[in-house]
Amino acid sequence: MAFSRCRMFLQKYCSVLSPTSFREIAFPKCHWRPYCLAKLVSHHASYSHFQSTDRSFSTSSLLMLSTVTKELRKPYLMATDPETEAILAEDMLVFPDFLSEEEEQSLLNEVEPYMKRLRYEFDHWDNAIHGYRETEKLQWNVSNQKILQRVRHLAFPPGIPQIAYVHVLDISKEGYIKPHVDAIRFCGNTIAGMCLLSSCVMRLALEADNSRHGDVLLKRRSLYIMRHKARYNYTHEVLSQERSVFKGEVIPRDRRISVICRNEPEKLD
Repeated sequence: MAFSRCRMFLQKYCSVLSPTSFREIAFPKCHWRPYCLAKLVSHHASYSHFQSTDRSFSTSSLLMLSTVTKELRKPYLMATDPETEAILAEDMLVFPDFLSEEEEQSLLNEVEPYMKRLRYEFDHWDNAIHGYRETEKLQWNVSNQKILQRVRHLAFPPGIPQIAYVHVLDISKEGYIKPHVDAIRFCGNTIAGMCLLSSCVMRLALEADNSRHGDVLLKRRSLYIMRHKARYNYTHEVLSQERSVFKGEVIPRDRRISVICRNEPEKLD
């Protein structure tokens, strides 16, 4: 019921937010909540503006919209400005508790024997990572194949060519990832990663103006999907142990492994 009323509200008032038509705020049948919030915030909607446009708009309707909007806000996202919040709400998705404890252990059991043979490195080829070891893995056991298939099904639309190799990135407790944009020659518009062993804070900053940024809380066993504008227009970094704070709360850092799926890069003419 709340969704129907909110949709009707947007149909009626979208025209006062911008010249664009309501067709540009078409809600998908699923995941409508973050999309709704992203569009509301990106158009800088304000309750007083709606009231001044139509005095018949009731206080109860305003309270309904306020309740729905607060509900839609991403608890894992904190941004410096409404536009950044809107973009990252749509293009930087996080699914807490994507993995069970058993699934996390299953992935660890498969990657640990090889990872432990590697030394942590402190000089990355593009100077993006400090205190890391990594590998690319093609073959997985049956249980972990099912987990990876869940990731791929959620992150990539049907028919999108995907990189067969899965990237496994191991960051030490003292390690961190510096601000960077992944090279477009290595992967496409979507990166999906599972977070093992430790939580962390990822910061995405507008490449053209890094004062505009969003902090994203990636809890242990969560899945993140970075795509489109978040992938291409924002640098991303994993904050170091000394800077690992989210909404004023220290987020303890430990060794962390990311298991990352990507799609193929676009072919350049």
